[in-house]
Amino acid sequence: MGRSVAIIGTRGYPSYYGGFETAVRKLAPYLASRGWEVTVYGRPGAKSDDPGRDPRVNVVTTPGIENKSLSTLSFGFTSCLHAAWKKPSVALVMNVANGFWLPILALRGIPTVVNVDGIEWERAKWGRLAKFVFKLGARLTARYGTVLVADSKEIARRWQVDFSRESVFIPYGGDASSAPGADSFPEGRYILAVARFVPENTVPEFLQAAENLARDYQIVIVGSSGYGGALEEQVEELVSKTANVHWLGHVADDQRLLSLWKNCGAYFHGHSVGGTNPALVQAMANGAPIVARSTVYNREVLGPDGAFCDPEPLAIEVAIRHVMESAEEQERLSNVSLDRVQKGYTWEAVCHSYEVELAKQTTARSSVGNAL
Repeated sequence: MGRSVAIIGTRGYPSYYGGFETAVRKLAPYLASRGWEVTVYGRPGAKSDDPGRDPRVNVVTTPGIENKSLSTLSFGFTSCLHAAWKKPSVALVMNVANGFWLPILALRGIPTVVNVDGIEWERAKWGRLAKFVFKLGARLTARYGTVLVADSKEIARRWQVDFSRESVFIPYGGDASSAPGADSFPEGRYILAVARFVPENTVPEFLQAAENLARDYQIVIVGSSGYGGALEEQVEELVSKTANVHWLGHVADDQRLLSLWKNCGAYFHGHSVGGTNPALVQAMANGAPIVARSTVYNREVLGPDGAFCDPEPLAIEVAIRHVMESAEEQERLSNVSLDRVQKGYTWEAVCHSYEVELAKQTTARSSVGNAL
Protein backbone atom coordinates (compact mmCIF):
# COMPACT_ATOMS: atom_id res chain seq x y z
CA MET A 1 0.00 0.00 0.00
CA GLY A 2 1.38 3.41 -0.96
CA ARG A 3 1.85 6.39 1.30
CA SER A 4 -0.99 8.91 1.42
CA VAL A 5 -1.29 12.29 3.09
CA ALA A 6 -4.29 14.54 3.72
CA ILE A 7 -3.51 18.25 4.03
CA ILE A 8 -6.12 20.02 6.15
CA GLY A 9 -6.62 23.62 7.25
CA THR A 10 -5.92 25.79 4.19
CA ARG A 11 -8.22 27.39 1.67
CA GLY A 12 -7.33 24.74 -0.88
CA TYR A 13 -4.98 24.03 -3.77
CA PRO A 14 -3.80 26.06 -5.47
CA SER A 15 -4.59 29.07 -3.32
CA TYR A 16 -2.77 32.39 -2.94
CA TYR A 17 -4.29 33.62 0.31
CA GLY A 18 -1.45 33.43 2.83
CA GLY A 19 1.57 31.60 4.21
CA PHE A 20 -0.14 28.24 4.73
CA GLU A 21 -1.45 28.31 1.17
CA THR A 22 1.97 29.22 -0.24
CA ALA A 23 3.53 26.32 1.65
CA VAL A 24 0.93 23.89 0.32
CA ARG A 25 1.46 25.12 -3.26
CA LYS A 26 5.08 24.07 -2.88
CA LEU A 27 4.69 20.99 -0.72
CA ALA A 28 1.80 19.18 -2.42
CA PRO A 29 3.50 18.80 -5.84
CA TYR A 30 6.81 17.97 -4.11
CA LEU A 31 5.21 15.09 -2.21
CA ALA A 32 3.38 13.91 -5.33
CA SER A 33 6.68 13.83 -7.20
CA ARG A 34 8.09 11.67 -4.40
CA GLY A 35 5.37 9.05 -4.81
CA TRP A 36 2.86 10.21 -2.20
CA GLU A 37 -0.87 10.18 -2.83
CA VAL A 38 -1.69 13.78 -1.89
CA THR A 39 -5.13 15.14 -1.04
CA VAL A 40 -5.59 18.81 -0.19
CA TYR A 41 -8.82 19.82 1.52
CA GLY A 42 -10.19 23.27 0.74
CA ARG A 43 -13.13 25.58 0.47
CA PRO A 44 -15.39 26.31 -2.51
CA GLY A 45 -13.99 28.79 -5.02
CA ALA A 46 -10.53 27.35 -5.79
CA LYS A 47 -9.49 27.82 -9.41
CA SER A 48 -9.54 24.40 -11.08
CA ASP A 49 -8.06 25.83 -14.29
CA ASP A 50 -5.02 27.41 -12.60
CA PRO A 51 -1.98 26.80 -14.83
CA GLY A 52 0.14 26.23 -11.73
CA ARG A 53 -2.01 23.34 -10.56
CA ASP A 54 -0.31 19.95 -10.48
CA PRO A 55 -2.79 17.32 -11.74
CA ARG A 56 -1.26 14.70 -9.44
CA VAL A 57 -2.65 16.55 -6.40
CA ASN A 58 -6.19 15.54 -5.42
CA VAL A 59 -8.47 18.35 -4.26
CA VAL A 60 -11.47 17.79 -2.01
CA THR A 61 -13.88 20.63 -1.27
CA THR A 62 -15.99 20.32 1.86
CA PRO A 63 -18.82 22.55 3.11
CA GLY A 64 -18.52 25.13 5.86
CA ILE A 65 -19.66 28.53 7.07
CA GLU A 66 -17.78 31.32 5.29
CA ASN A 67 -17.38 34.11 7.82
CA LYS A 68 -14.54 35.52 9.91
CA SER A 69 -15.57 33.75 13.12
CA LEU A 70 -16.60 30.29 11.96
CA SER A 71 -14.88 29.55 8.66
CA THR A 72 -11.71 27.91 10.01
CA LEU A 73 -13.59 25.79 12.56
CA SER A 74 -16.41 24.72 10.25
CA PHE A 75 -14.29 23.86 7.20
CA GLY A 76 -11.74 22.15 9.44
CA PHE A 77 -14.50 20.01 10.97
CA THR A 78 -15.88 18.78 7.65
CA SER A 79 -12.37 18.21 6.27
CA CYS A 80 -11.41 16.09 9.28
CA LEU A 81 -14.63 14.07 9.00
CA HIS A 82 -13.92 13.32 5.34
CA ALA A 83 -10.28 12.48 6.04
CA ALA A 84 -11.31 10.18 8.90
CA TRP A 85 -13.56 8.32 6.47
CA LYS A 86 -10.82 8.06 3.80
CA LYS A 87 -8.14 7.18 6.39
CA PRO A 88 -4.87 8.42 4.82
CA SER A 89 -1.50 7.24 6.14
CA VAL A 90 -0.95 10.60 7.85
CA ALA A 91 -2.56 14.05 8.02
CA LEU A 92 -0.77 17.39 7.82
CA VAL A 93 -2.94 19.89 9.72
CA MET A 94 -2.43 23.65 9.54
CA ASN A 95 -3.65 26.00 12.30
CA VAL A 96 -4.23 25.19 15.98
CA ALA A 97 -7.92 26.10 15.63
CA ASN A 98 -8.22 22.65 14.08
CA GLY A 99 -7.01 21.18 17.38
CA PHE A 100 -10.69 20.76 18.24
CA TRP A 101 -10.97 18.11 15.52
CA LEU A 102 -7.72 16.20 16.07
CA PRO A 103 -9.51 13.65 18.31
CA ILE A 104 -11.59 12.64 15.26
CA LEU A 105 -8.40 11.70 13.41
CA ALA A 106 -6.85 10.12 16.51
CA LEU A 107 -9.89 7.84 16.98
CA ARG A 108 -9.29 6.53 13.46
CA GLY A 109 -5.60 5.92 14.17
CA ILE A 110 -4.43 8.63 11.78
CA PRO A 111 -1.18 10.25 12.98
CA THR A 112 -1.02 14.03 12.60
CA VAL A 113 1.73 16.53 11.87
CA VAL A 114 0.39 19.92 13.00
CA ASN A 115 1.82 23.31 11.98
CA VAL A 116 0.99 25.46 15.01
CA ASP A 117 1.54 28.82 13.23
CA GLY A 118 1.99 31.83 15.54
CA ILE A 119 0.73 32.67 19.01
CA GLU A 120 -2.70 33.55 17.62
CA TRP A 121 -4.32 34.18 21.01
CA GLU A 122 -1.97 37.15 21.55
CA ARG A 123 -2.79 38.92 18.27
CA ALA A 124 -4.45 42.30 18.62
CA LYS A 125 -6.73 41.69 15.63
CA TRP A 126 -8.73 38.99 17.44
CA GLY A 127 -11.50 39.67 19.94
CA ARG A 128 -11.79 37.99 23.33
CA LEU A 129 -13.86 35.02 22.05
CA ALA A 130 -11.50 34.32 19.15
CA LYS A 131 -8.48 34.45 21.47
CA PHE A 132 -10.19 31.97 23.79
CA VAL A 133 -10.93 29.63 20.88
CA PHE A 134 -7.33 29.73 19.64
CA LYS A 135 -5.93 29.12 23.14
CA LEU A 136 -8.24 26.17 23.71
CA GLY A 137 -7.43 24.86 20.24
CA ALA A 138 -3.74 25.10 21.11
CA ARG A 139 -4.27 23.11 24.32
CA LEU A 140 -6.08 20.40 22.36
CA THR A 141 -3.35 20.45 19.71
CA ALA A 142 -0.74 19.96 22.42
CA ARG A 143 -2.71 17.00 23.75
CA TYR A 144 -3.75 15.25 20.53
CA GLY A 145 -1.24 16.31 17.84
CA THR A 146 1.25 13.52 17.12
CA VAL A 147 4.05 15.84 15.95
CA LEU A 148 4.04 19.64 16.19
CA VAL A 149 5.80 21.86 13.65
CA ALA A 150 6.92 25.37 14.61
CA ASP A 151 8.00 27.78 11.88
CA SER A 152 10.42 29.56 14.23
CA LYS A 153 12.64 28.51 17.11
CA GLU A 154 11.00 31.13 19.33
CA ILE A 155 7.56 29.63 18.63
CA ALA A 156 8.98 26.22 19.52
CA ARG A 157 10.30 27.67 22.80
CA ARG A 158 6.89 29.12 23.62
CA TRP A 159 5.16 25.78 23.07
CA GLN A 160 7.68 24.07 25.31
CA VAL A 161 7.12 26.66 28.07
CA ASP A 162 3.35 27.05 27.72
CA PHE A 163 2.29 23.49 26.85
CA SER A 164 5.30 21.27 27.65
CA ARG A 165 5.41 20.05 24.06
CA GLU A 166 8.46 19.80 21.86
CA SER A 167 8.23 20.92 18.22
CA VAL A 168 10.09 20.28 15.01
CA PHE A 169 11.46 23.51 13.50
CA ILE A 170 10.47 23.92 9.84
CA PRO A 171 10.32 27.52 8.53
CA TYR A 172 9.01 28.87 5.22
CA GLY A 173 10.94 29.06 1.97
CA GLY A 174 11.43 31.87 -0.52
CA ASP A 175 11.20 32.21 -4.30
CA ALA A 176 13.49 34.36 -6.41
CA SER A 177 11.84 36.48 -9.10
CA SER A 178 12.20 35.15 -12.62
CA ALA A 179 10.57 38.14 -14.29
CA PRO A 180 11.76 41.65 -15.13
CA GLY A 181 10.31 44.58 -13.23
CA ALA A 182 6.53 44.48 -13.63
CA ASP A 183 6.05 48.05 -12.42
CA SER A 184 7.58 51.32 -13.56
CA PHE A 185 9.04 52.40 -10.22
CA PRO A 186 12.73 53.41 -10.38
CA GLU A 187 14.96 50.46 -9.52
CA GLY A 188 16.60 50.82 -6.13
CA ARG A 189 14.92 54.18 -5.47
CA TYR A 190 11.56 53.26 -3.95
CA ILE A 191 10.55 52.17 -0.46
CA LEU A 192 8.29 49.11 -0.26
CA ALA A 193 5.92 47.92 2.48
CA VAL A 194 3.93 44.67 2.16
CA ALA A 195 1.47 43.84 4.92
CA ARG A 196 -2.10 43.11 5.85
CA PHE A 197 -3.52 46.31 7.35
CA VAL A 198 -3.62 45.42 11.04
CA PRO A 199 -1.99 47.41 13.87
CA GLU A 200 0.39 44.58 14.86
CA ASN A 201 2.09 44.93 11.46
CA THR A 202 3.17 48.49 12.38
CA VAL A 203 1.09 49.92 9.53
CA PRO A 204 -0.06 53.11 11.36
CA GLU A 205 3.52 53.99 12.33
CA PHE A 206 4.85 53.30 8.85
CA LEU A 207 2.21 55.54 7.29
CA GLN A 208 3.31 58.42 9.55
CA ALA A 209 6.93 57.84 8.57
CA ALA A 210 5.91 57.63 4.90
CA GLU A 211 4.55 61.18 4.95
CA ASN A 212 8.06 62.52 5.50
CA LEU A 213 9.86 59.91 3.40
CA ALA A 214 7.60 60.67 0.43
CA ARG A 215 9.14 64.14 0.13
CA ASP A 216 12.29 62.46 -1.17
CA TYR A 217 11.35 58.95 -2.32
CA GLN A 218 8.65 56.92 -4.02
CA ILE A 219 6.62 54.86 -1.52
CA VAL A 220 4.94 51.64 -2.68
CA ILE A 221 2.39 50.01 -0.36
CA VAL A 222 1.03 46.51 -0.99
CA GLY A 223 -1.81 45.11 1.10
CA SER A 224 -5.22 45.88 2.54
CA SER A 225 -7.42 45.07 5.48
CA GLY A 226 -9.78 43.08 3.29
CA TYR A 227 -12.81 44.88 4.68
CA GLY A 228 -12.07 48.62 4.55
CA GLY A 229 -11.69 50.48 7.81
CA ALA A 230 -9.60 53.27 9.30
CA LEU A 231 -6.20 52.13 8.01
CA GLU A 232 -7.40 51.86 4.42
CA GLU A 233 -8.94 55.32 4.74
CA GLN A 234 -5.61 56.63 6.06
CA VAL A 235 -3.76 55.16 3.06
CA GLU A 236 -6.30 56.59 0.63
CA GLU A 237 -5.90 60.03 2.20
CA LEU A 238 -2.10 59.79 1.99
CA VAL A 239 -2.25 58.77 -1.68
CA SER A 240 -4.65 61.60 -2.53
CA LYS A 241 -2.40 64.31 -1.11
CA THR A 242 1.04 62.84 -1.90
CA ALA A 243 2.03 62.07 -5.48
CA ASN A 244 4.95 59.88 -4.40
CA VAL A 245 2.79 57.38 -2.50
CA HIS A 246 1.38 54.45 -4.50
CA TRP A 247 -1.07 51.93 -3.04
CA LEU A 248 -1.37 48.72 -5.08
CA GLY A 249 -3.85 46.95 -2.79
CA HIS A 250 -3.62 43.16 -2.60
CA VAL A 251 -1.26 41.79 -5.27
CA ALA A 252 -2.17 38.20 -6.20
CA ASP A 253 0.41 37.97 -9.00
CA ASP A 254 3.37 36.21 -7.38
CA GLN A 255 5.92 37.31 -9.98
CA ARG A 256 4.85 40.93 -9.74
CA LEU A 257 5.23 40.90 -5.96
CA LEU A 258 8.61 39.16 -6.11
CA SER A 259 9.76 41.73 -8.65
CA LEU A 260 8.73 44.56 -6.34
CA TRP A 261 10.91 43.08 -3.60
CA LYS A 262 13.78 42.47 -6.01
CA ASN A 263 13.93 46.05 -7.27
CA CYS A 264 13.16 48.10 -4.17
CA GLY A 265 15.69 50.34 -2.44
CA ALA A 266 14.41 49.38 1.01
CA TYR A 267 11.70 47.04 2.25
CA PHE A 268 10.07 47.79 5.59
CA HIS A 269 8.88 44.69 7.43
CA GLY A 270 6.74 45.69 10.40
CA HIS A 271 5.25 42.34 11.44
CA SER A 272 5.52 41.91 15.20
CA VAL A 273 3.99 38.48 15.89
CA GLY A 274 3.64 35.10 14.25
CA GLY A 275 7.04 33.43 14.00
CA THR A 276 8.78 33.21 10.64
CA ASN A 277 6.81 35.46 8.30
CA PRO A 278 6.49 34.22 4.69
CA ALA A 279 6.68 37.76 3.27
CA LEU A 280 9.98 38.33 5.05
CA VAL A 281 11.47 35.16 3.58
CA GLN A 282 10.22 36.09 0.10
CA ALA A 283 11.85 39.51 0.43
CA MET A 284 15.10 37.85 1.50
CA ALA A 285 15.03 35.44 -1.44
CA ASN A 286 14.92 38.43 -3.78
CA GLY A 287 17.78 40.27 -2.13
CA ALA A 288 15.68 43.10 -0.76
CA PRO A 289 17.53 45.51 1.59
CA ILE A 290 15.33 44.97 4.66
CA VAL A 291 14.57 47.24 7.60
CA ALA A 292 12.58 45.16 10.07
CA ARG A 293 10.76 45.95 13.26
CA SER A 294 12.93 44.72 16.13
CA THR A 295 11.27 41.53 17.37
CA VAL A 296 12.64 38.18 18.49
CA TYR A 297 11.07 36.58 15.40
CA ASN A 298 12.53 39.00 12.84
CA ARG A 299 15.96 38.88 14.50
CA GLU A 300 15.91 35.10 14.36
CA VAL A 301 15.19 35.08 10.62
CA LEU A 302 17.48 37.93 9.52
CA GLY A 303 20.32 37.14 11.90
CA PRO A 304 22.75 39.46 13.68
CA ASP A 305 23.68 41.47 10.58
CA GLY A 306 20.16 42.64 9.74
CA ALA A 307 18.85 46.20 10.13
CA PHE A 308 16.21 46.69 12.83
CA CYS A 309 14.27 49.59 14.32
CA ASP A 310 11.79 50.34 17.05
CA PRO A 311 8.10 50.69 16.12
CA GLU A 312 7.94 54.50 16.27
CA PRO A 313 7.45 56.69 13.17
CA LEU A 314 10.69 58.63 13.67
CA ALA A 315 12.76 55.49 14.26
CA ILE A 316 11.29 53.90 11.12
CA GLU A 317 12.01 57.02 9.06
CA VAL A 318 15.61 57.30 10.29
CA ALA A 319 16.35 53.62 9.67
CA ILE A 320 14.91 53.66 6.15
CA ARG A 321 16.68 56.91 5.24
CA HIS A 322 19.98 55.39 6.35
CA VAL A 323 19.49 52.59 3.83
CA MET A 324 18.13 54.75 1.00
CA GLU A 325 21.01 57.24 1.29
CA SER A 326 23.77 54.61 1.16
CA ALA A 327 24.40 52.35 -1.84
CA GLU A 328 26.90 50.45 0.29
CA GLU A 329 24.29 49.74 2.98
CA GLN A 330 21.78 48.67 0.35
CA GLU A 331 24.27 46.20 -1.09
CA ARG A 332 25.25 44.92 2.37
CA LEU A 333 21.65 44.29 3.42
CA SER A 334 20.85 42.70 0.06
CA ASN A 335 23.70 40.25 0.61
CA VAL A 336 22.52 39.59 4.17
CA SER A 337 19.10 38.63 2.77
CA LEU A 338 20.48 36.31 0.11
CA ASP A 339 22.91 34.65 2.52
CA ARG A 340 20.25 33.99 5.16
CA VAL A 341 17.91 32.30 2.67
CA GLN A 342 20.53 29.65 1.97
CA LYS A 343 20.67 28.77 5.67
CA GLY A 344 17.51 26.66 5.69
CA TYR A 345 14.94 29.02 4.16
CA THR A 346 14.74 27.41 0.69
CA TRP A 347 11.62 25.57 -0.42
CA GLU A 348 13.69 22.48 -1.22
CA ALA A 349 14.90 22.32 2.39
CA VAL A 350 11.42 23.08 3.78
CA CYS A 351 9.63 20.46 1.66
CA HIS A 352 12.28 17.84 2.46
CA SER A 353 11.86 18.49 6.19
CA TYR A 354 8.08 18.07 5.97
CA GLU A 355 8.44 14.83 4.05
CA VAL A 356 10.85 13.46 6.66
CA GLU A 357 8.32 14.09 9.46
CA LEU A 358 5.38 12.72 7.46
CA ALA A 359 7.36 9.62 6.50
CA LYS A 360 8.34 9.00 10.13
CA GLN A 361 4.67 8.89 11.12
CA THR A 362 3.78 6.64 8.21
CA THR A 363 6.55 4.23 9.17
CA ALA A 364 5.55 4.30 12.83
CA ARG A 365 1.93 3.57 11.95
CA SER A 366 2.96 0.67 9.70
CA SER A 367 5.12 -0.76 12.46
CA VAL A 368 2.23 -0.67 14.92
CA GLY A 369 -0.07 -2.27 12.36
CA ASN A 370 2.41 -5.07 11.67
CA ALA A 371 2.89 -5.66 15.40
CA LEU A 372 -0.85 -6.05 15.86
